[in-house]
Amino acid sequence: MTLELKGVSSSVDGRVHIHPTDLTLQKGTMNVLLGPTLAGKTSLMRLMAGLDQPTTGRIFWEGADVTGQRVQDRRVAMVYQQFINYPAMSVYDNIASPLKLMGVNKPEIERRVRETAEMMQLTPMLARKPLELSGGQQQRCALARALVKGAGLVLLDEPLANLDYKLREELRVEIPKIFEASGAIFVYATTEPEEALLLGGNTATLWEGRVTQFGPTAEVYRQPADMVTARVFSDPPMNFIQVEKRGHRLTFGQGANAPADGAFAALADGRYIAGFRPNHLELAGHHNGTAVEFDCDLAGTEITGSETFLHLRIGAQKWVGLVHGVHALAHGSRQKVAIDPAFIYLFTEDGQLAAPASYAFAA
Repeated sequence: MTLELKGVSSSVDGRVHIHPTDLTLQKGTMNVLLGPTLAGKTSLMRLMAGLDQPTTGRIFWEGADVTGQRVQDRRVAMVYQQFINYPAMSVYDNIASPLKLMGVNKPEIERRVRETAEMMQLTPMLARKPLELSGGQQQRCALARALVKGAGLVLLDEPLANLDYKLREELRVEIPKIFEASGAIFVYATTEPEEALLLGGNTATLWEGRVTQFGPTAEVYRQPADMVTARVFSDPPMNFIQVEKRGHRLTFGQGANAPADGAFAALADGRYIAGFRPNHLELAGHHNGTAVEFDCDLAGTEITGSETFLHLRIGAQKWVGLVHGVHALAHGSRQKVAIDPAFIYLFTEDGQLAAPASYAFAA
């Protein structure tokens, strides 16, 4: 069972929403669409579901061309950010509603509703109305209604975005288990890199209607193909600075330098762009002796309780650092920060990955 997109694009009134895309999703896989708001995640999902027709390209399900097929005739289910339940119906009847519309007989409805409710941990709530449930239970009810159809393709469009932190954490743990039990192709849209990492499976990064990379989630995170993918798969976005390689040395814009070891050693001499994630930045004095140090101007801080965001300026560049602990630092002060070379990526000047960070190869 596969879903295959071949050259699929979407334009509305001359405006491109999805650029030509090739993508193959396999049976029993969790596939995350990761990108910022308006990157094209929902547009791509609607094409997969058959809610919208592509401007160009074809869509294949299990080898059959379903490009013009109505969504009603496809084995697909979709759950939105604004999850919907029927308030006047019991949880049982909410879950059973698509089966009744399909004309499934009562014994089969009973079996499938009970089975799905058990998988979603809703069995004790079947007689209740949705408004008597917690937010997480209501979302599980909406998920159960999607799964009970036995859909081969389940599309989840930011389904946890409106839930509080605790409920999001609970469902993030439950969804991969649900996915494994169903055997369907799951496609899950999110703006949060952390959520993609927690869900695992495969990730497609999207930026302005383009799929920039697709592959195993950990691999895309550790070895982004280009600066755009690295920016998408980092929250806050990856920091960048110009660097020059000469022989066995890397010299950064401020004159700071580091040895060109490992994968960097094989690169041709020349100019590159160095990138590193905010959580790998440290305050001077909190690192080992191999770190590269930079002098920055502190534009502001945000204290979350256990961590501090540092908003920094280094020349024309704006950086964000995420450091452990509470740090009361004076705005406008000069701060020395550091980065371990093991966490530095090098990109070509046109944005392609030249050498991944050495930590990416660690076990």
